[in-house]
Amino acid sequence: MDIADADWVEEQGEAVCRVDVRDGWEYDGIGHLPDAVNVPFDTYRAESHASDGGEGEVGMLPGAEQFADVMGAAGVSREDDVVAYDDTHGVFAARLLVTCELYGHPPERLHLLNGDYSSWARDHPVSQEAVEPDPTTYEATFDPDGPLVEADVVAEALDDPDSVVVDTREQWEFDEAHLPGAVRLDWQELVDTDSRGLRHEDDVLDLLVERGIDTDRRVVLYCNTARRISHTYIVLRHLGYDDLAFYEGSLTEWEEQGRPLEKSEAG
Repeated sequence: MDIADADWVEEQGEAVCRVDVRDGWEYDGIGHLPDAVNVPFDTYRAESHASDGGEGEVGMLPGAEQFADVMGAAGVSREDDVVAYDDTHGVFAARLLVTCELYGHPPERLHLLNGDYSSWARDHPVSQEAVEPDPTTYEATFDPDGPLVEADVVAEALDDPDSVVVDTREQWEFDEAHLPGAVRLDWQELVDTDSRGLRHEDDVLDLLVERGIDTDRRVVLYCNTARRISHTYIVLRHLGYDDLAFYEGSLTEWEEQGRPLEKSEAG
C-alpha cells in the first residue's frame, strides 16, 4: 500500500484500475480520470456503527457481502491494482483502500493518488465519458488477523512506553475529549494545501518525530469513526512504518463502552 504520483498513474494506463469515490453527481458532472469507475463513499460505509447495531463486522465496515457486491459491480477484482482518489486530499479514497485491505485485497496492489481530482486536473487529462464496467466477482473475506485492534489492546497501548496512541482529529475535537495519553496528529497536517497531496516526506517525518511517532514504536491510530485514520494509516505505511494498529471502533466505540476520556485545558 503506497501513495502514487499522478505521472505514474498516467503511465500505467489500463494496468491499474482507477476508482473515483466521489458522489455520482461529481463524477458525472465535474468529470473524472479517464477510464475511472465510480464507487461512492456511502456505498462502502455502513449506515451505522457496529456497536450501535450496524451490520458490518466492526466499526463502520459495510460487511464482506455488501463490499463484495459493490466492488464486483464496479468491475474490480482482488487481482487488480487499484488506485483510488477523491477531491478531498485523499481521505475518502484512503478509506476505500483500507477497507479493501481489511477484506483481503493484497496491500501491495493498493495505491492512493497523491493529491486528488483537482490536483490531477491541473496537468492531466480528464473525462466526462460514462464508464460502463464489466461486472466481476470480488472475493471479500474479513481478516480478523489484520491491522484492526480492539479497545482492550488500545487501553494496553496507552500504558506501554513502546507504543504511541495517535488521535488524527482536529484540535478542538481533541480538546473536548480524547483517550488519556494520546498524541494529536491531525491528518490534515500531512497534506500540502497547494499540491493537495502529501507534504514533502522529510517534513512529514520531522513532524512525526516531533510528536513522538517513531518507527521503533507501535503506532495505534483512532479518530471518531475510523475515516480520517485511514489516510494517516496509508501515509505511515508509505513511509515505512511497519508496526501499525488500526482502531476501527475509534472514539465512538470507546465512549459507548464507558472507557476513560480526558480533556485539554482549552476544552
